[in-house]
Amino acid sequence: MFFAPDLSFAAYATGPRAGAAAYNAVHLYALGALCLALGVLLAAPLLAALGALWLGHSGFDRMLGYGLKSRRGFGETHLGRIGRAQLPR
Repeated sequence: MFFAPDLSFAAYATGPRAGAAAYNAVHLYALGALCLALGVLLAAPLLAALGALWLGHSGFDRMLGYGLKSRRGFGETHLGRIGRAQLPR
């Protein structure tokens, strides 16, 4: 379940714009926090646990340098470029 949000990568099959939109929607802290808060307020432990897991996954991705994606491609994020560095020729 921890890596379930990464299934949003599948949207990149339709192009970088759709892929970035899907990835970013699933990796927002706000949505995980909302699920966690609703789970606590509604006494729904499964929803609270999923919200905490969602937050943990998003934080883990940020820790590894995988930020929110740009429409230009998967390697462009709000944290900078990811992947293998291009060496100057």
